[in-house]
Amino acid sequence: MKKILITGASGFIGRQVTKEMIKRGYVVYAPSIMQTLSPQKNLIQSELDLFDTDALSAYLREHKFENLIHLAWYVGPKGHMSASNIDWLSLSLKLLKLFAENGGKKFLGAGSVSEYDFSYGFLQENRTPLANASLYGQVKVALYNTGKIFCKQNEITFKWARIFNLYGPHERLARLVPSVICSMLKSEVVKVSPCSKFLDYLHVEDTASAIAQFFASDVTDAVNICSGKPIQLRYMVEELARLTNFKGKILWGALEENFADPIIVGSNTRLTQEVGWTPAYSLQSGLIQTINWWKEHLYE
Repeated sequence: MKKILITGASGFIGRQVTKEMIKRGYVVYAPSIMQTLSPQKNLIQSELDLFDTDALSAYLREHKFENLIHLAWYVGPKGHMSASNIDWLSLSLKLLKLFAENGGKKFLGAGSVSEYDFSYGFLQENRTPLANASLYGQVKVALYNTGKIFCKQNEITFKWARIFNLYGPHERLARLVPSVICSMLKSEVVKVSPCSKFLDYLHVEDTASAIAQFFASDVTDAVNICSGKPIQLRYMVEELARLTNFKGKILWGALEENFADPIIVGSNTRLTQEVGWTPAYSLQSGLIQTINWWKEHLYE
């Protein structure tokens, strides 16, 4: 069977990508500091600190992966401003170099909507400037530009998944959708921003299937992983209230907006027409699935 190395396999996106790649016939190798995924067939977990250069080098020498999906990144406080982004850029380039030295053939990196200049509103690969003001965004751009040239020089197929906003099971509680769902299920007062912005959302399982199909396709370079549809955050919160039968109070404007730009939506033409991907969830069915998951995990 084909084998693949997935970093960040236990993360919000990574656990779903791992499922997708196993379904597609891969044996997934998922090294991490702690083994947190449930055991399953064709999943090989091992304890490895990616920042331990000697251990990482030995791991790649031992397994000689031809396929790599790199999803791991810093997810701590103030993620877009944290200096840890610099550390992850350095690690990612080191990982890519070791991958090449040990027979690597195909690489997919996790990019971000935050690479783009948000002021353009409608964001399209190879047209919208990669000029985001955040440190996180610029570090991802640096990895994209450097990785693309390095992979070309080393005859490695280079794919870059620019992931937009997403929601679904296992999302961090501090994020909008899980925080609102949990407050509503507990009949608490819901505190949100004005929620006037229009953003582009995908269910995490759709995001994972898009990444897996992109990896399997002949398409290279950057591809937006997005719905292509702007959804106003206020509508999403109101839909969650309807679906949970929430009759309590919603405090609009109790929290500050994260950024000033009123609309951020991606073109998904490359994803749908070139990669040939279609989503499994509508917004409503995705929110229902997510609400049902949180009902089972509300007090964990």
